[in-house]
Amino acid sequence: MILSTTDIVQGMTVTQYLGVVTAEVVYGSNALRDFFAGIRDMIGGRTGSYERVFEQGQREAIAELEKRAERLGADAVIGISVNTGTINIDETGALLLITATGTAVKLG
Repeated sequence: MILSTTDIVQGMTVTQYLGVVTAEVVYGSNALRDFFAGIRDMIGGRTGSYERVFEQGQREAIAELEKRAERLGADAVIGISVNTGTINIDETGALLLITATGTAVKLG
């Protein structure tokens, strides 16, 4: 399976568009991670624990995108976009959201 952020695959021709595929990964907040991130926010610098969460989430979202495209019989997913965000659940917390979207295609 070819995964690409571009809308073409060099040397290949898209023979069939199978449709848009999406994948979502949602993580709950973690009180300990939030506490240390808050300290890091006050003193400055990168928050490694959250960077690792988003990195893992992006990998999982792309892997799920690939699985969903395979179910459609795709050879590739082109035009992949990965986005991150939050879902506020109440005053005390938020969920981390990572989405991946692309177009499943057959190549020739």
